[in-house]
Amino acid sequence: MQQRTLLPLKHKRTYTGIRHTGMVYTSIICLLICPIINLPVSLFADMPKPGMQVVQSIVLPASTSTWKKDEDIGIPRPLDVSKTETIYYWLFLPLNYETQSQSGGVPLLLFLHGRGEWGDADGTEIAKVKMHGPPRRLEEPEFAKDFPCITVSPQCKTGFAWSPDQMMLLLDHIEQHYKIDKNRVYITGLSMGGFGTWMCLNNSPNRFAAAAPICGGADVEWAKNLTHIPIWTFHGDQDQIVKVDQSQRIVDAIRKTGSRKVLLTIYKGEGHDSWTRTYDNQLLFDWLFQQSLARPSDTAPSDAAASTPDVR
Repeated sequence: MQQRTLLPLKHKRTYTGIRHTGMVYTSIICLLICPIINLPVSLFADMPKPGMQVVQSIVLPASTSTWKKDEDIGIPRPLDVSKTETIYYWLFLPLNYETQSQSGGVPLLLFLHGRGEWGDADGTEIAKVKMHGPPRRLEEPEFAKDFPCITVSPQCKTGFAWSPDQMMLLLDHIEQHYKIDKNRVYITGLSMGGFGTWMCLNNSPNRFAAAAPICGGADVEWAKNLTHIPIWTFHGDQDQIVKVDQSQRIVDAIRKTGSRKVLLTIYKGEGHDSWTRTYDNQLLFDWLFQQSLARPSDTAPSDAAASTPDVR
């Protein structure tokens, strides 16, 4: 998809909707015009306070990634540029955002949740996104105070799978409005978000410095596009919802290309929830944030994995 210019509209908004200000007429005009000319519209809340997660929203071309059967979960589909929809997301700025932004930029992490955190299109269920993963951990003061990344945690609306095209537009928006170190953009996700992570990697393989998909899977034909990306993926061997073979197949396919940058950690006796122990492991974040496009890694995270059980 051709990248399009964003039109920021600096509205204040409540938890569940937009609160009109003196710019109301501008917003109405843009919301009417943008669907016609296929431009995304950003609906800003106030600037988030560093160290806190706040809800933000953006109007983007509509996703067509409906989930009618399980096979739909990992199939990327084009956007419908004749329609728009509002995407709600949690945004976190690190405590030292101002300092980092003045010295080379701030790393960026995109987190994609699973189907259990689906939400209504009006954003009223956005709190569900904080149930797992980085947005859950960022509610812990001790974890948040040292977390170095701007973190974006969008909500996928009920009945849909992740749209990689839509997520790339969201990242474009964040990169345009915050001082991002584009050599240090990362992605992680669980279950449906694990599939979404693999889709985003294949969609934009030169965008991400590293990735951590959890209990997901991918088309093995994508392996040739992913050989240069450091990837640490995780799965439980007793997962009855997404079989561990889903991760094993894509990892094997990447390794067959000669890549040494992918690692699969399989937890013995673990079911579908392989994400709690993964995101509770500081080794993951230490490894992830060491990766940079400016300093490509030659190997998988073998040193960090040495203290992580059941590595394959």
